[in-house]
Amino acid sequence: MNRRSFLGSAALAGAAATILPRRALGMGRRAPSDTLNIACIGVGGMGEQDVRGVRGENIYALCDVDDRQAANSFRRFPEAKRYKDFREMLEKEGANIDAVTVSTPDHTHAVASLMALGMGKPVFCQKPLARLMGEVRAMRDAARRAGVPTQMGNQGHAGDGTRRLREWYEAGAIGTVREIHYWTNRPIWPQAIQRPLEMYHVPAHLDWDLWLGPVPHRPYHPAYAPFRWRGWWDFGTGALGDIACHSMDAAFWALDLGFPETVTPESSPLFEETAPASSRVVYDFPARGRRPAVRVVWRDGSFSPPRPGGIQEDELWPLGGVGGQLWMGDDGVLLADPYGNDLRHLDKERDREFQENPPPERFPRSPGVYEEWIEACKGGPPPNSTFDGHAGALTEMVLLGCLAVRAGRTLQVNPASGRVTNLELPKEWTEPTFREGWSP
Repeated sequence: MNRRSFLGSAALAGAAATILPRRALGMGRRAPSDTLNIACIGVGGMGEQDVRGVRGENIYALCDVDDRQAANSFRRFPEAKRYKDFREMLEKEGANIDAVTVSTPDHTHAVASLMALGMGKPVFCQKPLARLMGEVRAMRDAARRAGVPTQMGNQGHAGDGTRRLREWYEAGAIGTVREIHYWTNRPIWPQAIQRPLEMYHVPAHLDWDLWLGPVPHRPYHPAYAPFRWRGWWDFGTGALGDIACHSMDAAFWALDLGFPETVTPESSPLFEETAPASSRVVYDFPARGRRPAVRVVWRDGSFSPPRPGGIQEDELWPLGGVGGQLWMGDDGVLLADPYGNDLRHLDKERDREFQENPPPERFPRSPGVYEEWIEACKGGPPPNSTFDGHAGALTEMVLLGCLAVRAGRTLQVNPASGRVTNLELPKEWTEPTFREGWSP
């Protein structure tokens, strides 16, 4: 059985035992069948970190539309095949590729992932899973059909902080939780702006048409790329889409939040094409099982919740500056950073009790967000943030907030399906229309 035949059967039939064990080769040596050929789509910025995250495997191919952004990855892996167009890469190299990472701007997540999944390739995709809810659902369905390991790059879900926060909550640290507050210093890129009118030449190092990919053509402008794309609805999902897949992760998992029944937005002035400079979004989740109703309040643009009791007057508030989360329970308040780290109880005595005698570790610790996916690709257990599981559901919940902000209206939501019931939103806000040549 050759390596690629093995990988396909192992994922479906659990035939991991056919891999030659490392011990058979001696310490520090790896069987060829135990090494994945990975193709990386988008290898600058966050993509550079994702390439490094899977560097223990064979970085077989690198694809990026921007030579300057990709330069570090190209230099670090000189033997990797290089492409600008992921469609060409997957078509030419598909037989040699075992798994794919997708670390492009949000608007290309779906088309790249769907093409790879359609070829039966495991996919690691950065958060948010996609820009539109229709894209998320298409990726979820494609992952189910393909039956291969998928993972979203919300690394906090693999972190100890998320598990520790849930363990404190379930050990009764603050009693019943009825309200959670989130805040962030994002956006740290321009938002609340109109489409620029100045004319620019496309830089020689950038293929602008490939950068646009599936969305309608517009002239190049440095207001879009690199990095500044996040605030544009055609390309990104604003501060909420960028950060909430991290900070809301623990509550979504621990409290089994599901879909809300209402999403109520407040914001600075709205612009047609870009997210506002700041916003406050209130998600109201109905009772579920033994859990009562929960209100989740999101703030971006450096807005922060009122100073809670337990924060001393001589302490800066908010703490840190990048953002955080407050879990408000009947018996106290927990404070943590967006990833659940730096966890503390705001009652000093209770905090000392939990810090010195923490609850048992009820949830297995993860080897890491990349390692989970790699192990699954080799026949191990499924990752913890799969497209058709945690990742897809979490992203859909977050994107409802983006829709509410964009509409400037309260959304009534069917909590069983996530469908908006009180407004007819523009189809282009929820369902993708791919430019000719880009349909996956």
